[in-house]
Amino acid sequence: MRCIIARFPFDLTKSGVLTSMKGVKPEPITGESVLIGRRHYPVKQVGEVITRQDRRDFTGGEVSRAMARLGFTCRSGDEAVPVPHASHVPTPLETASALLGSPSALGR
Repeated sequence: MRCIIARFPFDLTKSGVLTSMKGVKPEPITGESVLIGRRHYPVKQVGEVITRQDRRDFTGGEVSRAMARLGFTCRSGDEAVPVPHASHVPTPLETASALLGSPSALGR
């Protein structure tokens, strides 16, 4: 599929994006994101990898539109990214203890 990102034409394919993002560790998501494989990536990180351009040169909307046209699931910054289900959800007390480094948290 041909698309324009930051005034430059790109011929993108779904398999090409999957190949480009293989082995790339997702950065923390603070806004828009794209689901590639089983991982959520910030759209700016995806755009930087697939176009090899600086993130300041394009908008997240340009990349989101291109990824959506290729069939990837895109999320706006307002939507929450699902968190993997844990068998034990720590209580607020356990979380605070772990953050503070209490001896009871170290024993687990």
